[in-house]
Amino acid sequence: MSPKDVSSDSGGAKGWLTPGRIVVGVLVVLVIVFICVNTNKVTIRVLIPEVTMPLWFALLAMFLIGLGCGGYLFRRRVK
Repeated sequence: MSPKDVSSDSGGAKGWLTPGRIVVGVLVVLVIVFICVNTNKVTIRVLIPEVTMPLWFALLAMFLIGLGCGGYLFRRRVK
């Protein structure tokens, strides 16, 4: 039997539940809690105009923009 024929348990929970993913999951939960607790209205300057909105909305928007940029920059390219 060659090493290619031996199947590993990479399809189970142990394969996708890595320490890095656990840390990222905990950080995402903390960010969501932080966003939900900050509900005051704030004035934000977006280049020239000033916009008044709830702080949770601004934090959520920045989180989603950062998530999208990180996903775009660090995605794996399949050949």
